[in-house]
Amino acid sequence: MIPGNDPLRRLSASSSVNETAQRLLLAGRALEARSFLEQALQARPEDPSLWLQLAAAMRRLGRAEEEMAALEKVLALDPQNMAALLQKASLQELLGQPRAASVTFRSVLQMIPPGHESPPALRPVLQHARDVIAANDRGLETFLEERLGAVRHRYGTAEMRRFDRCLASLLRKRTIFQQRPSFMHFPGLPSIEFYDREDFPWLDALEAASNDIRAELIDLLADGDSMLQPYVQIAAGLPLNQWRELNQSRRWSVYFLWRDGVAFPEHLARFPRTVAALEQWPRADVPGCSPTAVFSILDGKTRIPPHHGLNNTRLIVHLPLIVPEGCWFRVGAERREWRAGEAFVFDDTIEHEAWNGSVSPRAVLILDIWSPFLSDAERELVRVATSGLGEWYETPSVLGL
Repeated sequence: MIPGNDPLRRLSASSSVNETAQRLLLAGRALEARSFLEQALQARPEDPSLWLQLAAAMRRLGRAEEEMAALEKVLALDPQNMAALLQKASLQELLGQPRAASVTFRSVLQMIPPGHESPPALRPVLQHARDVIAANDRGLETFLEERLGAVRHRYGTAEMRRFDRCLASLLRKRTIFQQRPSFMHFPGLPSIEFYDREDFPWLDALEAASNDIRAELIDLLADGDSMLQPYVQIAAGLPLNQWRELNQSRRWSVYFLWRDGVAFPEHLARFPRTVAALEQWPRADVPGCSPTAVFSILDGKTRIPPHHGLNNTRLIVHLPLIVPEGCWFRVGAERREWRAGEAFVFDDTIEHEAWNGSVSPRAVLILDIWSPFLSDAERELVRVATSGLGEWYETPSVLGL
């Protein structure tokens, strides 16, 4: 092997050069460090560490243009060099370019894996980066709203809801969540967290019956917990994941009227007024999957962890019945409080979670309906395909596959 091409010799030489340059910089001899590094780079122009040291020397010398050139050279050789990106953002701040600095700082933060704990020495730097980004986003929001004001005034609030969500995502005030069904994904259906109430006029009649439905549920609850069953029932030997605390627990319990397309006649008999109120319910009808109508009871101080629903061909309806203080529900980036008697429709294939912060149970009637964006032909195809899966695996419910 040719000694000059020995990787270990090159690494040793590079380390020695960097150590020498570092000692010169620490001693305040930036001019000497610059000269030394420029000579070293003639021999090793593809060494990003030498360019980074040269950028540090240029900072000491107040040579901003040359510092930026050295940093760009580092990033051309190593685009994810965090030290170079942080120094570049710092230089952009010194040059009075806070917007450019925020873009560079954002690149740094995007490199850090979720949940990663940064070294203590780096935390103040990263917090400063977050502060710069936040200040830039506030300024950008003000800048855009000044230009949007005339359009908002011209159109009123009617056309604003979806755009406001778009703008919030653009300004990074709203996380973008995607559909992640655990069973079936139907391409081309919109990813909407909470649907507009106006799209489901039949909810008016359901809400009008909420007092009757609540009264029948209270009668059932008066018979005790034995009437309910745990919602989460994962068999032994299967991974529990986020359901460890709630598995086989009555802290989140349910009472089914219909489940996976199968009615419970004895249960329906106990809820005649509820059944009457559900006559206009445009239920999804998929063998082994839908319809489902269930009372969901969540104990106080209990959280349903973030999770995703089964398939995006259906939507979920909540009719809140018993809602103590401190209860909320999140779908994607949007969080709401339940209000007794006020129904809403959402896509449960988008990450969602619930919390009962009170000391009393919370009760909701949950229904499933077809996505309004499916044609009759598509619904029939989904029925046949889902039913076929059940036949293939010889199980009445595809949810057990």
